[in-house]
Amino acid sequence: MRRTTATAPGAAPKTAAAGADDPQSAPAVAPPAPEPAPAAARDELRTEFPFELPRGYVDDSGTVHRDGVMRLSTARDELVPLRDVRVQENPAYLSVVLLGRVITRLGTLSMVHDGIVENMFASDLAFLQDFYRQINAEGHTRAAVRCPHCSEPFEVELGGSRLGES
Repeated sequence: MRRTTATAPGAAPKTAAAGADDPQSAPAVAPPAPEPAPAAARDELRTEFPFELPRGYVDDSGTVHRDGVMRLSTARDELVPLRDVRVQENPAYLSVVLLGRVITRLGTLSMVHDGIVENMFASDLAFLQDFYRQINAEGHTRAAVRCPHCSEPFEVELGGSRLGES
């Protein structure tokens, strides 16, 4: 099989089968690489998102923690909890374990884990589940659609029923 290299318009193509002493058989020089886009033009990936709990987590000393940060989830974050015995026995526990992995800060707590999430008020847990879906679905989990009968626009929820199942 013969391979040709790029040539100027109107010139005969050069082939790899040409003689080694032929000056036209030298490999073509690659064009210079394009310069990278300016930093302002590149989109930066945002991986952490602040939140404020509706009620707040109350620790053992009675301190209420409301402000926190959640990071984007990785595939590992969604897979590891599936091996957890608590999740295997009760699939609803998946969201508790998953949120314990992705919440990086909550108030002044030194560490956030599934035991903290497990003891949150139900309204705060529901808030965090919705927030998780929102940030991991590129900012939204709703889609605008039109009714096929009356053509009225409305939104539908695309997120799964439980975290890790969207």
